[in-house]
Amino acid sequence: MRRRLGLRARVTAAFAVGALSLSASMALVSYELTRRTLLDERERTVLRAAYYDAAVVRAGLATDEPDVAEALRALDTGTSRRAVLYLNGEWYGRRADTGTTPVIPVRLQDMVMAGEPAVQRVRVADQPVMLVGVPLSDSAAFYEIVSLQELDQTFQVLALALTAVAIVVAGSGAALGWYATRHGLRPLTAVADAAERIAAGDFTTRLAPDTDPDLTRLSTSFNRMVDELARRIDRDRRFAADVSHELRSPLQTLAAAASVLSKRRDNQYERTTTAARLVADEIARFQQLVNDLLDLARSDQPTHREPVDVGALARQACRDRDLPESMVHLDPHTPATWQVDRRRVAQVLTNLLDNAERYGAGPVAVWLSRDGDTGVVEVDDEGPGVPVKDRKAIFDRFVRGRAANFRGGGDGTGLGLALVAQHAAAHGGDASVSDRPEGGARFRITLPGSVG
Repeated sequence: MRRRLGLRARVTAAFAVGALSLSASMALVSYELTRRTLLDERERTVLRAAYYDAAVVRAGLATDEPDVAEALRALDTGTSRRAVLYLNGEWYGRRADTGTTPVIPVRLQDMVMAGEPAVQRVRVADQPVMLVGVPLSDSAAFYEIVSLQELDQTFQVLALALTAVAIVVAGSGAALGWYATRHGLRPLTAVADAAERIAAGDFTTRLAPDTDPDLTRLSTSFNRMVDELARRIDRDRRFAADVSHELRSPLQTLAAAASVLSKRRDNQYERTTTAARLVADEIARFQQLVNDLLDLARSDQPTHREPVDVGALARQACRDRDLPESMVHLDPHTPATWQVDRRRVAQVLTNLLDNAERYGAGPVAVWLSRDGDTGVVEVDDEGPGVPVKDRKAIFDRFVRGRAANFRGGGDGTGLGLALVAQHAAAHGGDASVSDRPEGGARFRITLPGSVG
């Protein structure tokens, strides 16, 4: 799937492309105007010099015994100009002809012999030159070849300079776009940060309405939405807590009655004993469900991080279940003390160990390690594992056992792994499950920012 560029990258690229297009256009226009101006000026200078030299040659030829070589030697052409004379079908030059006359186009010669001065730019030996032809008489014509190499080098330097300016302007445009988007998107970044804190359970987060006048409506609407969301969550939390609390009293009464019946099972009929045992089991399961609901109602509250010896916490959870402490493994590069919510992490360990006992044929290892500043808790079991298609669903509420869509049955409440995921999310982390290399399942909990 093709990945789209972010808004900042798109705006920065747009500024860069816009600046490059504008600077390139201006550079091309500047180059062309400068080129034409310099060429026109050079052409006027060459024409004046050629007409003057032509007048000198004409004067040298207007004698009874004209000396063509002397007339040409009288010219001051320097090193950049070469003069040749066409007289009575013969070519004459100040020095031996080194290929000068063949480069004079026939069309230019025809125009000059027809009595019309002519100018043309051509290339000689891959060097740019300007040809000027001046008619002297019906049988004589003066030609001057002027090198434009110096002017051509000037054009090259000008092109390089304008290209460099265009690149610098494009880079400046990109920098301006990046700066503008950085400051322009700062209010949206504040909204994103606030949304992340709210998602982590901090419902006290609000946006300052006066941060940006253009975003006052957004800030006000966002704060109103958070207020309403907090009220609804608090109302739902109170409802779940109140219902669970109200259920505790009758459940305790039922549990006491079931305990009495259990103690007198020797004086009861077999069917009565069986029924009493089923009632006691269901009451115990109901009590666990109520406790889980209370914990779930409190799970949306912000975490209270403090230094916690997670290794000791894991070993205590194992002892409470008559499991060997040796199954807890602390990575040698990982400190034992983490900055976490003790109550939440303790319940994460408890629920993962209970889940391994119920559905994974028992836990075999608890691994404590780090990934940067993120604490990682992993619990391995030797059960049948979790199918790939069910690995996300098992962290939903009231989903139990190996089959994600299976409801009812078993002695679990279907809230244990949901609480694990909630506590991990409260720390800014997540919960996942994968295959254990030796067989079974490996449940992994990440706790960002917990390891210094």
